[in-house]
Amino acid sequence: MSTDDKNRAIAAAILPLVGGAENISSVAHCMTRLRLGLRDRSLVRDEALKALPSVMGVVEDDTYQIVLGPGTVARVTPELEALVAAAPKPAPAVPSHDADDLAAQGAALKAAQKAKNATPFKLFLRRIANIFVPLIPALIGCGIIAGLNGLLINLGWLPGVTPALAAMASGFMALIAVFVGYNTAKEFGGTAILGGAVAAIIVFPGVAKIDAFGQTLSPGQGGVLGALGAAILAVYVEKWCRRWVPESLDVLVTPTLTVLISGLVTIFGLMFVAGEISTAIGEFANWLLANAGAGAGFLLGGLFLPLVMLGLHQALIPIHTTLIEQQGYTVLLPILAMAGAGQVGAAMAVYLKLPRNGSLRRTIKSALPAGFLGVGEPLIYGVSLPLGRPFVTACVGGAFGGGFVGLFSMLGDTVGSTAIGPSGWALFPLLDGNKGLGETIAIYAGGLLVGYLAGFVATYFWGFSRELLEEFNVDTETAPAEVTVATGGGTPTKAPETEPEPAKV
Repeated sequence: MSTDDKNRAIAAAILPLVGGAENISSVAHCMTRLRLGLRDRSLVRDEALKALPSVMGVVEDDTYQIVLGPGTVARVTPELEALVAAAPKPAPAVPSHDADDLAAQGAALKAAQKAKNATPFKLFLRRIANIFVPLIPALIGCGIIAGLNGLLINLGWLPGVTPALAAMASGFMALIAVFVGYNTAKEFGGTAILGGAVAAIIVFPGVAKIDAFGQTLSPGQGGVLGALGAAILAVYVEKWCRRWVPESLDVLVTPTLTVLISGLVTIFGLMFVAGEISTAIGEFANWLLANAGAGAGFLLGGLFLPLVMLGLHQALIPIHTTLIEQQGYTVLLPILAMAGAGQVGAAMAVYLKLPRNGSLRRTIKSALPAGFLGVGEPLIYGVSLPLGRPFVTACVGGAFGGGFVGLFSMLGDTVGSTAIGPSGWALFPLLDGNKGLGETIAIYAGGLLVGYLAGFVATYFWGFSRELLEEFNVDTETAPAEVTVATGGGTPTKAPETEPEPAKV
């Protein structure tokens, strides 16, 4: 079967299990997940969907999210879109009535949790994330090219090619403020190109001739934070104009006033203020890791997954982007990536502690390769989170891995990533730092090993109570009713409603 046929088959298998084409209101995807807007959630056959070999897990948030993994999701999404577009209004799928009581109870709990997490602050953070997530592929591609270029320069190879590679790697970052402004206006309900136009002022070389607050402005001053603020302001100015400008003059007056008013505020206010904030973020991150690296790394590595569960990790995305824009890499991502290492170590301990639970062991075996590459959802939702205590001990593993990387920052060896999104082994091509590449890779690899080991030890010795072992260490082939497992095994344990990323750490 060709790759196209395989992806089409995956889409065709998913479609009836989510209620058919008529039940789908929107189709999108991120780095690892297919995101579906559904008209009737009750038509989804969760267990049958989880049983598909290509599905690593499901998460329900503001959209229904099917974890397919990086690469696969980008190819399956257009196939599903094509099937939905071509469908001649099929009859809705019949919902499964197995375990009615548990399903009803789970639906009520999910609805309550979803309402709890739909706070204005978290919804605002989700909108901020929606601005930056589409930029991740370009950040990854340019980051890898930058790493390759640095390696060639250090080796003295291909001197005629390295300037071209530098242009490819730096071109996007030089104009990232424009893309942020475009996405911001689009996300907040304005005209996207006007947001990009206002944000472009920030990177225009001519601002070097302008004085504000007694200082001469610099092109790029304020960076992505300035672009974010400028585009949001442009949206509000545009909406005001749409409300008050006569319709006959709207096409001329509204865009002019939007760019003029927002541009003046950006030049004589936002660029300076956002520049000061951006500088403070960079200085604080460097100071924190230089003076309290081990402790800061321990806390960040240990608390990152709980932050993901609460949806608060999205606040870190503009900070990552600001650090990359300022320094060429973010020093926070390699530390946060240790949370995934703790999950891998914990999963391996669970595998050994439950030798009779064939269903759960199969889930772990299928999810571990993705876990090593930084895709943590299958291990989180299929293994550690449903079991409870192993999720906590996995966080302990991430804390020790983060502390290891942070310790070296205190010793003067900074480890950073030139892009956001990848994690685990997938982060190796994006590593950069203030020392040689070999030393940077060695420190990051050491952090992963510490995270694996600490997560394994903590889970093996302290991750199970006697009652938990008795409940889950059973033969699921002969006693399926005694144990249930989340992903690929068959438990009705619900996934949290908040969205876990990147790991897109």
